[in-house]
Amino acid sequence: MTAFRDRSAFLRLLVTEATLGPGARPAIPVRAPFTGETLGEIPAADLSDAEFAVGLARIAQPAWASTPPNKRARIFLKFHGQILDRQNEIMDLIQMETGKARAHAFEEVLDTAIVGRYYALRARKFLRTRRRKGALPILTKTWEERVPVGVVGFVTPWNFPLTLGVTDAIAAVLAGNSVVLKPDPQTSLTALWAVRLLRELGLPRNVFQVLTGDGPVAGQALLELADYVMFTGSNRVGKGIAARAGERLVGCSVELGGKNPLIVLADADLEAAVEGAVRGCFVGAGQVCISIERVYVEESVFARYLGSFTERTSRLKLGAALDYSAEVGSLTTEAQIRKVEEHVADAVAKGAKVVAGGRRRPDLGPLFYEPTILIGVRSGMLLYNEETFGPVVSVYPVADENEAVERANGTEFGLSASVWTRNRRRAMRVARSIRSGSVNVNEPYAAAWASVDSPVGGMRQSGLHPRHGAEGILKFTEPRTIAVERWLPIAPSHGMTQQFWARWMTRLVKAVRWLPGLR
Repeated sequence: MTAFRDRSAFLRLLVTEATLGPGARPAIPVRAPFTGETLGEIPAADLSDAEFAVGLARIAQPAWASTPPNKRARIFLKFHGQILDRQNEIMDLIQMETGKARAHAFEEVLDTAIVGRYYALRARKFLRTRRRKGALPILTKTWEERVPVGVVGFVTPWNFPLTLGVTDAIAAVLAGNSVVLKPDPQTSLTALWAVRLLRELGLPRNVFQVLTGDGPVAGQALLELADYVMFTGSNRVGKGIAARAGERLVGCSVELGGKNPLIVLADADLEAAVEGAVRGCFVGAGQVCISIERVYVEESVFARYLGSFTERTSRLKLGAALDYSAEVGSLTTEAQIRKVEEHVADAVAKGAKVVAGGRRRPDLGPLFYEPTILIGVRSGMLLYNEETFGPVVSVYPVADENEAVERANGTEFGLSASVWTRNRRRAMRVARSIRSGSVNVNEPYAAAWASVDSPVGGMRQSGLHPRHGAEGILKFTEPRTIAVERWLPIAPSHGMTQQFWARWMTRLVKAVRWLPGLR
């Protein structure tokens, strides 16, 4: 995969991995953001295809759930190695579908390999049957089991096609479920590539399927049929999915929007804080749920910080290169670049000032937009509270850490945050005051995200039920308690009266509280 013209046969082969019922389907063109050229076509699945895929998944799931955990894990340990060995192949595909820079595509490769290995090695521990304290000492033996929910439906966005298309599904599959994934039409080829690789490594075909097509048709149908649903995307759609899951009494997990803050305190290493903000604000051209959109800087260092941040941002190299020569890539869709333009134009019209960037760059490609910094952004501007999801950040001076925390918490979101200071005690105090699912200290986003043994998700309007850690796999299971009572029932026996039994149980329960290990 070294040139666009050499890839067409390979991309057509990937499409054959999609799950469709009998009959022809309309084609959806996939355009390369770098050039606007047609990259390929995917079939537009409909309700019957969703029913077909879920039906196959239901048939495959019991046998997969009974597969020994070690055998399941071996597939994903091999996947870990293959992702790293074939990284150039998948990074080409990620870049072609999303337009992101090579370094940002590599983050997806690294993340997917790390998460795959993590759950392959720890799933058995998380899912093992555990002894629990019984109702009565000696007489009752109790176990807690974890049972797979069945068929898990995923609807994923275009901005992280490998990470969001695969890593959560790895946890669901290792928990004994089957998975049907409906990726965004713009980035379905990356998902198809990953599933094709898993099948080559031994994963049964119908345990992990890809359903291509539009969200309102194929995605909605899938979410009506699955036993558990997971969605990453907008708040509006996510709330509707959560409400419908509640009506159906099935579990759901949603990761939604963010307006993530970065706080620079006066005692921070300002050079490091500038580099951190550049990475945090412009990763994936800002089209990342956990990227930074607001920077709060203590007044005593505001001018110095803003000058350095502006200068560094203005030097960022934009480009459409399938190598590491470009620091920032393209936006992915026309709709997204229009939203960026709207937010910037609205802010400028209402008094904000652009100090870096602020322009579309058609000379580089149809969807390029310069990394942009604004000051003077205030309430009433779209940019102030709404998620922009692009290479745009607003910078504000604050009097002290208390004002910084208050303003950081001043939105409905709570996904990710970043704090920069040399003082560890101060860092922890500020971090614990921010209402956010993850807070990074002296790092924009990667430290928390890559700590996969700890859950990462959103508070408030940013989502429900995190990914990673034990929570990231246990949410795809249901607990079952098995209790065995021996010798005596938990009821009167051998001619006891209810009154005598109640008196005897009262004494027993009182005594138990003093026994070591039973309290």
